[in-house]
Amino acid sequence: MAACTTTYFETGRGWTARVAERNAELLAQQVMRRRGVRTPEIPFNKAFDNSRLMKAPDPVRTRQMRVFSAAVTAFFSLVMIYGLQHFSAIEGSYRVEAEKQVRDQLREENRQLRLNEAELSQPMRIDGLARKMGLTSPQPGQVVLEVSRPDQMSAPALAQANPLPTPVQ
Repeated sequence: MAACTTTYFETGRGWTARVAERNAELLAQQVMRRRGVRTPEIPFNKAFDNSRLMKAPDPVRTRQMRVFSAAVTAFFSLVMIYGLQHFSAIEGSYRVEAEKQVRDQLREENRQLRLNEAELSQPMRIDGLARKMGLTSPQPGQVVLEVSRPDQMSAPALAQANPLPTPVQ
């Protein structure tokens, strides 16, 4: 590191270039020390019997793992509760939108039915259908208008059968 700090103030070269140069110098020195002779590598197999070894209990590490597990469980629970609420809100908004569509359809159907009722209850249409069926306009004696007296408005009334007068021919 000392060689790198002496060249740190040199301008024009980056840190990686200076490190690469230093590594190349060290490699050249190693080759000169060995005089070109490689060290032979011979693999040896050695069997280790670890069956008698026992792990020493570490109460600090055990406590740390329990605290970490509790924290992860609490965090996971909070994320699940948030997700449940979020998706419930989305599902509720879809349900509200579907109900709005049903309401709009029912309003349109109600509007169509009112238009149909208004069309079917036109007096001119009813008069035309009655004439096609052979019915005629009522004679002046056939229509009886009920004249109510104010004192009888609140009193119960009994039904009476009054025969219609027969027209004179």
